[in-house]
Amino acid sequence: MLNFTSDYIEGAHPRLLQRLIDTNMVTQVGYGYDDYCQSAKEKIKDACQCPEAEVHFLVGGTQTNTTVIDSMLGIYEGVVACDTGHVNVHEAGAIESTRHKVIPLPNHDGKICPKELEAYLYDFFNFQDAAHMVNPGMVYISFPTEQGTLYSKEELTQISAVCRQYHLPLYVDGARLGYGLMSSECDITLPELAKLVDAFYIGGTKVGALCGEAVVFTKNNAPKGFFTIMKQHGALLAKGRVLGLQFDELFTDNLYFEISKHAIRMAELVKQIVTEKGYEMAWHSPTNQQFIKFKDTDLERIKEHVKYEYWEKCGPEYSVVRFATSWATTEENVLKLREIL
Repeated sequence: MLNFTSDYIEGAHPRLLQRLIDTNMVTQVGYGYDDYCQSAKEKIKDACQCPEAEVHFLVGGTQTNTTVIDSMLGIYEGVVACDTGHVNVHEAGAIESTRHKVIPLPNHDGKICPKELEAYLYDFFNFQDAAHMVNPGMVYISFPTEQGTLYSKEELTQISAVCRQYHLPLYVDGARLGYGLMSSECDITLPELAKLVDAFYIGGTKVGALCGEAVVFTKNNAPKGFFTIMKQHGALLAKGRVLGLQFDELFTDNLYFEISKHAIRMAELVKQIVTEKGYEMAWHSPTNQQFIKFKDTDLERIKEHVKYEYWEKCGPEYSVVRFATSWATTEENVLKLREIL
């Protein structure tokens, strides 16, 4: 049975597991003050070319989004996101559980349109009854998006400029950041991204780690009491070394980026195979998530041999499913897909 349901269905890259084994009996202080966390923070700041950055390690993506967004908003504020954004659809109301509203804007290929964002903010802040409404307090985007698409450097620059104009922080969900940056269609680098945004996180859970995400506040601008807020949200790990050591290894010898490149190569091979077999891509995705349109009767046969993520219905007889590759996807397994199809 082939499994393309997601990019976190395996454990962790062997190099990370080996580091955990090799350091297992070394005593370290807790809560992220250990030597491994400090080393990883410096490597991440170097990779971002952002020496003034503040880096924190949190246990998972939902905890990270909830903690960061809650910490950056006032009690009367909400977070602006596109309607397909992860925080609006797939986080079980985690943001709303902190008494903050997700304010959705229409998506275009999974992305916020800079002009529509500017129009919304202009209208809001020039509306005489705005005090009776939830104020937009920050802007959330993900890179890549939920649809596997990418913001261009120009789009990110425009969104960043709008946020600066209205004095709103821009936050990027980077759960799959490596897979976005290593796409052949990505025209922005990690240091360039860091300059445009106020905070972002580097996803580990979906990019080779057992667990963990690295939040980067790019201008030494972490909200006051952020460490305590992390603990309140259950995002702080007592054995912080487990997270720090993994990122220390991921950012040694470009491992994070090399394994991300591998996932992209496997995704392109998936795309090549399904199209040569006559199936249609639901939309263009240049990252590790491929969205394919299948006839429902074909899916009934395929699911006996391949696991995939059901995405949405697209007509009376067709559905869209997602095939996700990862750092662990083998070329051998992808080629087996050709035989099955």
